[in-house]
Amino acid sequence: MHYVGVDLAWGERAPTGIAVLDPDARLVHVSAQRSDEEVVAAIEGVVAGGTCLVAIDAPLIVRNPTGNRGCEAALNKDFARFDAGAHPANTGKPEFAETPRGARVAGLLGLDLNPRSGRQRRAIEVYPHPATVSLFRLGRTLKYKNKPGRDLESLRSELLALMGYLETVVVTAGEPWLRLRDAVESATRKSELRVVEDQVDAVVCAYVGLFADSHPEATTTYVGPDGGWEDGYVVVPTLPDDLEPSPRRSRPRADPVQAATQAYAARLPQLRDAGERYVQLVQSILDEAGINYLSVTGRTKSVASFAAKAARTADGRPGGKPLYRDPLVEVTDQLGVRVITYVQRDVETVADLLGDQLVVHDDRDMGRETASEGRFGYASRHQVIGIDAAREGDPAWAPLRGLVASVQIRTVLQHAWAEFEHDIRYKGVVPEEHARDFDRRFTLAAGLLELADREFATIRDRLQATDPRTDEPVAPDADPRLDPRELAAFLAGQYADAGWSRTDHYAWISGLLLELGVTSLGELSEVLVGVDETEINARMDYRYPPGAVRRLDDALLASYAQAYVDLHGNAHRVDLLRARLAKLTG
Repeated sequence: MHYVGVDLAWGERAPTGIAVLDPDARLVHVSAQRSDEEVVAAIEGVVAGGTCLVAIDAPLIVRNPTGNRGCEAALNKDFARFDAGAHPANTGKPEFAETPRGARVAGLLGLDLNPRSGRQRRAIEVYPHPATVSLFRLGRTLKYKNKPGRDLESLRSELLALMGYLETVVVTAGEPWLRLRDAVESATRKSELRVVEDQVDAVVCAYVGLFADSHPEATTTYVGPDGGWEDGYVVVPTLPDDLEPSPRRSRPRADPVQAATQAYAARLPQLRDAGERYVQLVQSILDEAGINYLSVTGRTKSVASFAAKAARTADGRPGGKPLYRDPLVEVTDQLGVRVITYVQRDVETVADLLGDQLVVHDDRDMGRETASEGRFGYASRHQVIGIDAAREGDPAWAPLRGLVASVQIRTVLQHAWAEFEHDIRYKGVVPEEHARDFDRRFTLAAGLLELADREFATIRDRLQATDPRTDEPVAPDADPRLDPRELAAFLAGQYADAGWSRTDHYAWISGLLLELGVTSLGELSEVLVGVDETEINARMDYRYPPGAVRRLDDALLASYAQAYVDLHGNAHRVDLLRARLAKLTG
């Protein structure tokens, strides 16, 4: 099934926006066409005669000689107060005197116009303005349409805000969408925005079609007073019961929450890029330190989530004192990074390392706070980080200047508990009569997982206290690289006071050893005999417990010096190794 959006122009001389989504809300086509034949060809070029739902922003059925259609009057009762009312369509207007253009295009495509039809190829009439109000909880419509009093910059800002909202529900990755964004950001005339506007509206229409098909229970089909669709209808996502219009102001976007939300939506692409860079930064810091961790992931807060948080009040009641005076600055989890470790001691190591390498604006140990209340439950280390002064001057980290990220650091077991508990409670599937029993069971599970975390830490400590090295002969046809598992066991004995490193790091440094011609544990032992570990530790002045691979990395650097820096496998970190070599050589 394809979901097609058509922002249909009244005539064939003006551009018509076309957009196509697949069932996973991925944007697979967006363009501007003019004639009916071009519109049909563009759609069929993607759907190729297959199943499709075409959502058209234009009247499909018009039979009333004057005034509004019944569906328009019904829609206006709900949405006019949000500035999202429909314009009247009647046969007294030339464009509707005969077959409306929307119905003509639908006919060329062989589409059924019945909104309640179950046929595989059908069309529905939609209207983007009320749809965006419902979908994105807007207090009033975005003012991106060119009207008197609206200058280029205000139109650009509102259109970028709409695009930001769409990026939270539609997968827009790809050249066509980037092209549209670039066109908006670089436009020097209002007419240049108009061409993009039609295509963005088409994406809205396509998503409304997908939404209506996927969530019929949250969709309203406005019809006339007799309840039939034959005299015209409009399909719109249902207006939320608790949504109220923003106060009308003389200046646009005066409502602080809406203004902040629209500004956030407009900058969302830049924030996503910054979020990815924060993940890279944290991962590079952990890898450089040789810290053992399971994963480093990130997310950028969605527009809807930001809007909900920006609207919070101090007492939790609607209309109360706002919790945030400046949400764009005070909501510090717009960018999120999550570090998953294996045991609790690694959580503390990661937190200390980030505190050493970056600026930590806030640091909370949620597990300790829970324990101080005599309870078992949510446990995670939360830090709000920013880049340090040295990195602020580095062009590579320029996108992070002035931005902070919220970092959650937790063990695998803590993460499993938190994700399951959040999933259950977020979906609201706990029956009220079972709530107390479920609370007890969640608490019991949290206590058991805390015990399991301690046992895993004990197991690791005991393994690291043993020396599992062996001198077994190597088969002549074996892989010339050291086996990563054997290397891990060797290093656990060589550096008994060091933590484990990531599994893939053992394989990585095994490749560096091969470049050096070291192919056995016996040969590696001979290399390390001549290394003064005490001197290395003193010169490196580790402020955090380095992992075993990092310790070996420094030992090899001390032993081979520039030859180690010049290895092919180190090409990506030459500057870093040179700086470390300078410390080792004084």
